[in-house]
Amino acid sequence: MVGMSATSLFHSARTGAAGDEMFAPDGTLRPTYRALHDALAGLGLEEFRARSESLARSYLDQGITFDHAGEERPFPIDAIPRVIEAEEWAHVSAGISQRVRALERFLDDLYNDQSAIADGVIPAELVTSSTYVVEEMRGYTPPGGVRIHISGIDLVRDGAGDLRVLEDNVRTPSGVSYVLSNRRAMAQAFPELFSDRPVRRVGEYPGRLLAALQAAAPDIPDEEATVVVLTPGRYNSAYYEHSLLARTMGVDLVEASDLVERNERIYMRTTSGLRRVDVIYKRTDDDFIDPEVFRPDSMLGVPGLVRAVLARNVVVANGIGNGIGDDKLTYTYVPDLIRYYLSEEPILPNVDTWRLEDPESRTEVLDRLEELVVKPVDGSGGKGIVIGPAATTEELDALRARLQEDPRGWIAQPVVQLSTIPTLVEEGPEPRHVDLRPFALNSGDEVWVLPGGLTRVALPRGEMIVNSSRGGGSKDTWVLAAERTAETGPAAASQAQESRDEGIEDPTDDSYDEFEDVREEQIEEREREPDPVTSAIPIIDVEEAHHDAQ
Repeated sequence: MVGMSATSLFHSARTGAAGDEMFAPDGTLRPTYRALHDALAGLGLEEFRARSESLARSYLDQGITFDHAGEERPFPIDAIPRVIEAEEWAHVSAGISQRVRALERFLDDLYNDQSAIADGVIPAELVTSSTYVVEEMRGYTPPGGVRIHISGIDLVRDGAGDLRVLEDNVRTPSGVSYVLSNRRAMAQAFPELFSDRPVRRVGEYPGRLLAALQAAAPDIPDEEATVVVLTPGRYNSAYYEHSLLARTMGVDLVEASDLVERNERIYMRTTSGLRRVDVIYKRTDDDFIDPEVFRPDSMLGVPGLVRAVLARNVVVANGIGNGIGDDKLTYTYVPDLIRYYLSEEPILPNVDTWRLEDPESRTEVLDRLEELVVKPVDGSGGKGIVIGPAATTEELDALRARLQEDPRGWIAQPVVQLSTIPTLVEEGPEPRHVDLRPFALNSGDEVWVLPGGLTRVALPRGEMIVNSSRGGGSKDTWVLAAERTAETGPAAASQAQESRDEGIEDPTDDSYDEFEDVREEQIEEREREPDPVTSAIPIIDVEEAHHDAQ
């Protein structure tokens, strides 16, 4: 096929608007995207669209879905990747690690000494007014000292091109399955795109996750920790992710009915009897995790789980009571917490934010309501957000009343003009708004940030909310490896080792996809071990690996 010119393929994407990551305001191509742009342009629109449609069909066939308005739909993937230079990613990775370390210190302090309150860094009301604080966890420190094993920190690029933190997710951050699925799908559908620049791999995530969870286990001399993934069930919107992570880690996926507490220990019911469980990666909200402590009507929890946790016989990841770290009011204090606990300046700034519980800030926000974005502090998935410039007079009046009635429940931010990336729509590639959710794993010894993360894209024209629950999709996120100079001798060997450590994507290598399913011999080996009751239920096709998020 004779490819169309670059101008033809990306004609509608060269808008001259500020904030696009591929094109500068004058329409020239940014250097970061040159190799990708030229490779895609060489395909031409017809071939590019055909491969994109094949990509979409593969997601539908594999059951990579999300919940949209109560309906399961295939998750849209856009075939134009997002590209991030090595130097910028090093900055992002350091900033994410710093933020996770500060939030770890905050949660430990909150449930123990509360020195940040005593020293006036945060007000006591931040804690006493929060619905996320779990009183039963006061005085508890996990065996490995880690509460935030998995985090997803949402970033946006502002009008100046700088990445800022939009919110923190340290309860049950979701979406990493799309990172893995998108990379596998792109490597299969567009293998030639990976040839021009080295793209860092993402497939090591399940192995890193398992290592972090095993490191969190109570001390078990001469035994390997038993890790399970606890899911609310196959009707949960993120069930695909739960099953993917369990399978790629080689651990059991269980529901609450598969677990039982005995003498302050947790056991898994299996066809061969009870088997002790040491670490539970929970994908269930705290409110449902233990009916003895939280909602007594919950069928998704394990009675006695909190007692077993407090007895230090089992570890729950992420920690019970982490929700205060997700509170958007806590978010406004994180820069101060970084300075207080780490004696460092924040690497990644917050988006400017007003706390509505402050009378002066509340007055300013109420006067400028039609200019701002107002968010509930406990909201997720884009729910409850009011974008002032897009709201009606009636909606703003109703919001004003809610803010005056419950100022603690809201924050306000300026409308951040999210950066855009060309995205394939009916007419061809056009700019669409994006954000980024990098994922970090904390083993206790280090905070490792997955090179890439989930780029979410708002598919409707002009839409600013990127969540899948609002019809958004995603892109494969490419972190480029650092450029290597031509070296010889020991320097060349050092560079070769660094390249191996970075892990460069190679779609022509059959073994590149490290999140393949468990091999047949591993399955046979595990069949000699007690299997959970739920293991008899087929989960998904053993050739695939994918899906989303809560």
